[in-house]
Amino acid sequence: MKRLNELGIEAIGVCRNDFDITNKKQTQEYILKNNPDIVVHCAAYTAVDKAEDEKEKCYAINVEGTRNIAEACKKIDAKMVYISTDYVFDGQGIEPQLENKITNPINYYGFSKERGEQIVRDILRKHFIVRTSWVYGKNGTNFVKTMLRLAETKDEINVVNDQVGAPTYTKDLAVLVCDMIQTTKYGTYHGVNEGYCSWYDFALAIFKKVGIDIKVNPVSTSEYVTKAKRPLNSRLYKANLDKNGFKRLPEWRDALDRYLEELQ
Repeated sequence: MKRLNELGIEAIGVCRNDFDITNKKQTQEYILKNNPDIVVHCAAYTAVDKAEDEKEKCYAINVEGTRNIAEACKKIDAKMVYISTDYVFDGQGIEPQLENKITNPINYYGFSKERGEQIVRDILRKHFIVRTSWVYGKNGTNFVKTMLRLAETKDEINVVNDQVGAPTYTKDLAVLVCDMIQTTKYGTYHGVNEGYCSWYDFALAIFKKVGIDIKVNPVSTSEYVTKAKRPLNSRLYKANLDKNGFKRLPEWRDALDRYLEELQ
């Protein structure tokens, strides 16, 4: 919303109190009443481990909710942006995942987002699917805030060092999304900050930048057991951004600097 306001694009910010995306009638009534040119669909069930137990809830939001929005967009011929995830891939190998690579999620959250992508493609020609990864920003919980919180009470922490991806700042992602919606260059894109690191590298960078002295131990995914499996390789290829003339996001360390300033 901040970015749209900066650009002078009239927009309505929607929260869960306005309507429930899992309720088809409410969703259609709200979208049809406001009759937008574009719908940016950011709502999602994102509790990755919890999703393994709450499959019905996750499916209702990420799949049926997405269908309800896409069908409403079709009725009014609106463009739709669907925010997706690196978790649609299995994370095999070390090469960046291509935009057109066959998806193969290894957890239920990833499966639900993959189904959401497919629904958007099936229903709408005028769509942008933007896969992102390791997102953090001013609002909500995220890895950066968790690290800073842990450092308040601990002298030593363990962080996974064999999952590699790109931490992505919501402010930078918003710029890309707002660039896209002003075009008709529809398709599937990867929107992440430049460069790659492991969660361990990311943690070290956070503590170094804020001057916190804490011992960070690198551990493997096999040592750090979670309910849902995580992809090891979340590197995302960005050929479609380049091909369609969209500006790549800034480097992840630069983004982290600006975010920590924003937090302070």
